[in-house]
Amino acid sequence: MADRPDDYRRLFDLAGRVALVVGGGSGIGREAAIGLADCGARLVVGDIDAAGAEATVAEIRRRGREGEAVALDIRDAAAVDRLVADMAARMGGIDVLLSMPAINIRKRALDYTDEELDRVVDLNIKGTFRLARAVGRVMAAQGRGSIILMSSMRAFNVEPGQTVYAATKAAIGQMAKGLAVDLARHGVRVNALAPGIVATPLTKPITDKPEWKQAYARRAALGRWADPSEMVGPILFLASDASSYVTASTLYAEAGWTAIDGRFDPPV
Repeated sequence: MADRPDDYRRLFDLAGRVALVVGGGSGIGREAAIGLADCGARLVVGDIDAAGAEATVAEIRRRGREGEAVALDIRDAAAVDRLVADMAARMGGIDVLLSMPAINIRKRALDYTDEELDRVVDLNIKGTFRLARAVGRVMAAQGRGSIILMSSMRAFNVEPGQTVYAATKAAIGQMAKGLAVDLARHGVRVNALAPGIVATPLTKPITDKPEWKQAYARRAALGRWADPSEMVGPILFLASDASSYVTASTLYAEAGWTAIDGRFDPPV
């Protein structure tokens, strides 16, 4: 049983902890990396876009916090293993992992090619697993840690052209459950975050089209898109001692998207 805090404000204190954010060069990952650093964590920000990772770290340092950037492609298992081993050796372990990378090829299922299927699955599922496996080994050895995987509200409901993406995001939720069960005896927690409509580079094809963007906004119970910064709170919760009894869960941060029908507002 965990000790009762003498000051509940400390639940979100990450001072002295090491966090790895992969996909931290833009969007939710960038804001999450900055937020984790603001709460005291030492950050390593990885991204396939090295310049994006550097820009995030520059902002972290501008705010007086610690961070370093690294180019990383989670489709490369050897590169993932090297980075994680280096972090464990130099920084004394890894306390938080946030895995962000994903792609979405919007295409009707019957038109999908095998090559497109492989691209989405290799990054969204296999890449996420490679990263969680490598970091999970370090966390298991040290007897602590929080792993946060990125699902989506598309794990719950789907629209045309999202069959494969939605399937991978549903798989992430199950992956989090399985890893949580495997790692619980080592003191490691694993959860998934399922955002709703967030204005990021991944959703730019939608936000660039006013009619499509507005239709999505109307579908959410709150009637608007989220800014990436609005995902920082849920991520800090899952990363910190505030969620010490939370594992094997998917936290939906989707403005009620999955709770309402959304097609018609009846006169009741």
